[in-house]
Amino acid sequence: MRFADVLTTALQQIRVNKLRSFFTLLGIIVSVAFLVAVVAIISGMNAYVKENLASALIGANTFQVRRTPIRIGLFDDEEWRRLQRRPRITESDADAVMAAVPEAVAVSMQTGWPVPIADIVWRNRTQADVAIFGITAPYQVVQDYVFASGRPISDVDARDHHSVAVIGADITDKLFENVDPVGQDIRILGQRFTVVGTIAKKGRVLGQSFDGFVLLPLPNFEMLFGRRKTTNVSVKMPSADLVPSGMQRANEAMRVAHHLRPADEPDYSVETADALVEFWKNLTRILFSVIPAIVAIGVVVGGIVIMNIMLMSVTERTHEIGVRKAMGAKRGDIQRQFLVEAIVLATIGGMFGVVAGWGLASLVSLASPLPARVSLWSVMLAVSLGAGVGVLFGVYPASRAAQLNPIDALRAE
Repeated sequence: MRFADVLTTALQQIRVNKLRSFFTLLGIIVSVAFLVAVVAIISGMNAYVKENLASALIGANTFQVRRTPIRIGLFDDEEWRRLQRRPRITESDADAVMAAVPEAVAVSMQTGWPVPIADIVWRNRTQADVAIFGITAPYQVVQDYVFASGRPISDVDARDHHSVAVIGADITDKLFENVDPVGQDIRILGQRFTVVGTIAKKGRVLGQSFDGFVLLPLPNFEMLFGRRKTTNVSVKMPSADLVPSGMQRANEAMRVAHHLRPADEPDYSVETADALVEFWKNLTRILFSVIPAIVAIGVVVGGIVIMNIMLMSVTERTHEIGVRKAMGAKRGDIQRQFLVEAIVLATIGGMFGVVAGWGLASLVSLASPLPARVSLWSVMLAVSLGAGVGVLFGVYPASRAAQLNPIDALRAE
């Protein structure tokens, strides 16, 4: 019997028993859809964190010299005490880094964690709980800020302690509405600052707005909130491939500036946003380790259902099997016929699961800030998984069909 005839017969059996075939494949469809959707969401999140979140927090092509390392999670007591003994990052450190990395696009200082929160008052209006940052002028270049109106904070503003401020798009929209904020005076903790510029909207990352802030010249910030222990130096390089060499030279400059001997451990950290990306990847590795177990349960249940339905099909078609054997069909022909039917059935279930998973991932992407990227490897894995289930759970029913005695099969009604 030709393979094309076997395939045609398998498709005819599925078409004749549409409803039974659908319920047979439900377990496979759900499992594969879950696999495709979850992998798409996790893959999209990985790319999103790398492309958007990290650059939004630190800046593109940027590394930082910090008193404490970037860490998502808690430090243990001993590590925290050791970090608290580290010296503050100072302006002289920034100067040393700037001299060591002359090709840098910008070298800035900015206040670090914890970011102070204050109310912003304009006339009789108040915007509560706004993040306040103290910066030097190059920070605005590091963050790739685009100005909607006005100008950035300048080196002269920082040097001469001008009481000026730059505000994010959320402050512009909520506090000033249809009024041009440039030239307006706002009050922060009772101190007056003149708005000299407004930054264009950067948007939201994972539902979190990056537009609700006020930038002050670093000296003015320190007079208002005090000198922070976590002031950082950010270095923006012309391209990503220059970041490692810049980090190495900045590290050497910091060791000299802090008078460290070769055997001494550094009392500072030179880092990129890779810590954030690595944390997320570690989290997704845990998710990926759980997914196979969940999918395997659904696949096994689906495979058992397919096997039972195929055994039922063998019983229903016993007379047909007897006729085929009487007309010269060999045991291998019968076995191949039922095995192909199981494989085709499971593969179709895998394809429907891919479509359902793709749709579910797209729906999640539309209804939430979670991005989704369906990858080719997950689609191929899903279809292969369906075909594999057909092979694994179709062998036994196919063997039962092939072993039927033709005389007994012809007597069956």
